[in-house]
Amino acid sequence: MEAERGFSDRSVTEQALLLGEEVGELFKAVRKRQDLSTAAGSVVGTVDEELADVLIFVCAIANRLGISLSDAIVSKEALNETRTWASTTGAVS
Repeated sequence: MEAERGFSDRSVTEQALLLGEEVGELFKAVRKRQDLSTAAGSVVGTVDEELADVLIFVCAIANRLGISLSDAIVSKEALNETRTWASTTGAVS
């Protein structure tokens, strides 16, 4: 997909910075969905669109670094299983 669109030459740093921008767009979409104000004239996508964009950039970074996200998730969850989590009132899991 990246090669097809001419994005395959971006560095990990560039992709990470763009990921940060996409996370900002996700925040705006969440604000919009919760009927909170956003900057005047700001173009805001939907939460599902912005989540997809975030995931695309995460995958692009993983690909550049040779990281298997499925292996990373399994490893991270195994580590999380050894941790004790503080309970917070009203938290949604």
